[in-house]
Amino acid sequence: MTDVHHAPADPVSYPFNTSSGIELSDAYAHAREVPGLLRVQLPYGEPAWLATRYADARLVLGDRRFSRAEEERHDAPRQWPQTRPGGILSMDPPHHTRLRTLVAKAFTVHRVEKMRPDIARLADGLVDGLIETGPPADLVEDYALPIPVAVICQLLGVPVEDRPLFREWSDAALSTSGLTPEEYDTKGEELRAYMAGLVERHRAEAADDLMSALIQARDVDDRLSEPELIDLCVAILVAGHETTATQIPNFLFALFEHPEQLRRLRAEPALIPGAVEELMRFVPIGAGAAFPRYATEDIEVGGTLVRAGEPVLVAVGSANRDAIRFSAPGVLDIGREVSQHLGFGHGVHHCLGAPLARVELQEALRALLTRLPGLRPAGDIVWKEQMIVRGPRTMPVGW
Repeated sequence: MTDVHHAPADPVSYPFNTSSGIELSDAYAHAREVPGLLRVQLPYGEPAWLATRYADARLVLGDRRFSRAEEERHDAPRQWPQTRPGGILSMDPPHHTRLRTLVAKAFTVHRVEKMRPDIARLADGLVDGLIETGPPADLVEDYALPIPVAVICQLLGVPVEDRPLFREWSDAALSTSGLTPEEYDTKGEELRAYMAGLVERHRAEAADDLMSALIQARDVDDRLSEPELIDLCVAILVAGHETTATQIPNFLFALFEHPEQLRRLRAEPALIPGAVEELMRFVPIGAGAAFPRYATEDIEVGGTLVRAGEPVLVAVGSANRDAIRFSAPGVLDIGREVSQHLGFGHGVHHCLGAPLARVELQEALRALLTRLPGLRPAGDIVWKEQMIVRGPRTMPVGW
């Protein structure tokens, strides 16, 4: 074992990726070649180790000796000035398991597949609207956002007329430095107050949706507290739409950059499910690794001894480009047999909504590629700035 703990190099400034585009920084390739973990310093918080190789990433994400809850005891490495409550993302078992179990049944593969026809109709209806209005269109506002927003709002019972409200709140929740700490806190309080009001409306008039089921678990079975109920609904609302809404235009951008793959996918739409997995592997959505895991005892990771109490960040985008795990990892190949990519995470915090995200992404690509065969870029993309996730804020397309 190579113990680099006692004489670590000066931390390298992090994150590496730029916000304009979805390229993976060359710094990750260098980091994967260097023995041991890389020492990094984010804009705020203490230095951290960075896991960039696939095997190291899976170990840190999957080993129970690494804790998310320990973050609260530390000046955690982060891209934003203020510390933020992480809700279920900052919990360890058994508390994490208790809350996750309450929500998991809404996102099973079986349940999500029953939603597929409705999601397909939603995507086709949006394409109808694009055709009726005519090009150019903004792929983000006119197509990518409405799909997951409509689905998650239906799951939670959010009224249609309220949907524009939480777009602003979601942006605020995922901002890195675009807001002052006061502005961030205000937006968070607004969202929680809104959700508390929605919970009360559901209490008064229960519906066949996930929020009513969670209220039942709270009021009848006493399986979660009122603050936990509200935080859980907030987390589902934000996480349930933002990443999918961002990956739809990211995937199209990647396909536009690889026209031979786009042509093949149009010719063989049966490849779309596998293409979604390959695009999840290939597209690094994060501006940088976030959500540090703290070692609860001394643990060797990739030749580095991580001492108890030290944080490790996992660079999922880099791990998904590890040549030891994936052949020709820098090549986008929609025919690739992809298995166990880390695009949805790994371990106890593996993305709860992954089955739903897969169906949304598959149906979004299907409707676009089969019904708009001439889909192409039609102007300059405006990229999100100062956000945890990277992707277009506006993406003009024609057909």
